Amino acid sequence: MMHARPPVLSADPTSPFPDIPAGNPEACAAPVIAVGGDLDPRRLLNAYRHGIFPWYGPGSPIIWWSPHPRCVLPVAAFRASRRFRRQMRHPDLRLTVDHAFAAVVAACAVPRRAGDESWIVPEMAYAYRRLHEAGHAHSLEVWQGEALIGGLYGVLLGRLFFAESMFTRAHGGSKIALYALLRIMAELGAPFIDCQLPNPHLLRLGAMTLPRDVFLALGRELTAARPRRPWPVRLPPAAALSG
Repeated sequence: MMHARPPVLSADPTSPFPDIPAGNPEACAAPVIAVGGDLDPRRLLNAYRHGIFPWYGPGSPIIWWSPHPRCVLPVAAFRASRRFRRQMRHPDLRLTVDHAFAAVVAACAVPRRAGDESWIVPEMAYAYRRLHEAGHAHSLEVWQGEALIGGLYGVLLGRLFFAESMFTRAHGGSKIALYALLRIMAELGAPFIDCQLPNPHLLRLGAMTLPRDVFLALGRELTAARPRRPWPVRLPPAAALSG
């Protein structure tokens, strides 16, 4: 089936996004919702509230996505193995929240393989730093001694965390950050975190996919809901999360 060319967004960052087609998801499954516009914080927050996120590469116009199906990771899905729990009890391991946001984004922007290009282009990194400064974007950091060995970042609205990217510099670094995030979100009353697109690693951790219509309906409820408690500025020791 040929899909219509996606609309171009207005230069006004407060302008609305096009309506996402409803009905039969298989017939309306085009993932690209719009192109153009900018990464103004007002536009970004509006996008996330409507289940839309930016994703594009160097030299490309901004592309706005809302994929079908949508990948989510239920907060109760992650099962920590005995080996993983032992790793979290390492005496040099510690976790922080929003302690090194820019460093986490920079680490996530490093290409995974030689020759690859990162989608976290400089204007993307700057846009999420602005969201972080406004209290909407957050990071989790995993440290071994003074070395940053893993982390993740994303956007929190209400009871829904939109995970953007994660990285690891040592075995298990990103997995520890993800496990800590799931524990936090369970306390905030969230049923799942948004992972956008499925991949084998996420599916092995317990991720699942939802039809886009279902995700959008849940997203409207969760982003408007008040968390059970504020986003934490401190985390317990990693060993305490291993119990």
